[in-house]
Amino acid sequence: MAVTDPARVRTWFRIVAFAEACSWLGLLIGMYIKYVPETTELGVKIFGPIHGGIFIAYLLVSLTARNAFGWSWKTTLLAFAASIPPFATAIFEVVADRKGLLGVAPAAVVPEPAG
Repeated sequence: MAVTDPARVRTWFRIVAFAEACSWLGLLIGMYIKYVPETTELGVKIFGPIHGGIFIAYLLVSLTARNAFGWSWKTTLLAFAASIPPFATAIFEVVADRKGLLGVAPAAVVPEPAG
């Protein structure tokens, strides 16, 4: 089933971009523990596959955002490139949101005063 609702695409893009950045943090901590004190590979064994899965999800949600918001290939390639350096997906998400590349945030529902 194709996701076409821009509000849902915006939400999923933001969630996956943040998750990808968090998985980078976990992987970097795991790599530190593996290579600096050389105590265990457990962090890399846990966060490696998690990061890999979220990385693929980020690429797919970026393609979905391209279709939903009419991104150019340049913007799409920038989104892809943001998945490589640690934490860059979160930075790309903030910049894309400020530039209006993720559509418009849903308006908050404000109750009308009684009376």
